Amino acid sequence: MMPQTPAARVCSHCDGFPVVHITTGTIPDGQRRTLAATCPACKGTGTRTAAALARAGK
Repeated sequence: MMPQTPAARVCSHCDGFPVVHITTGTIPDGQRRTLAATCPACKGTGTRTAAALARAGK
C-alpha cells in the first residue's frame, strides 16, 4: 500500500491564481507595460499548507 499524502488546499486568498499581471497602460510605441503581482498569503504557490491554515484560523 502506498502512503497517503495530504492533498494541498487551494489558497483562500487567491483561489489558486497566485500570480496576476496588472496593466499599467500603454507606452508611446503602443506596447502595454505590465506588473506581476503574487499572492502574499501563499507566496505565489496557489496552495496553503495545513500549518498555514491553522495559523490563519481557517
